Amino acid sequence: MARLPATTAQLRVLHQSFSNRVLEGEVSAGGFRWTFCWAFDRGELSVEPSLGRALIQDALLRFLLRADYQLEPGGDYAFTVRARF
Repeated sequence: MARLPATTAQLRVLHQSFSNRVLEGEVSAGGFRWTFCWAFDRGELSVEPSLGRALIQDALLRFLLRADYQLEPGGDYAFTVRARF
């Protein structure tokens, strides 16, 4: 049976504001690097730049929803993306 493609993404939380209800950070995978802003009260995620955004956006949102209350500013995290970049 063939293994599914996988890439490990590295995430760093840069800023968290409960009063503004946002989490900001950086994520990198497969030679790509993005910044993101997640408005967790609305479930809205913006990822920049647009190059390669389609590769990471859904997996990043799933990770953020799953790890929501465990994320802290300055923290480094990793998650698996089921795609090869």
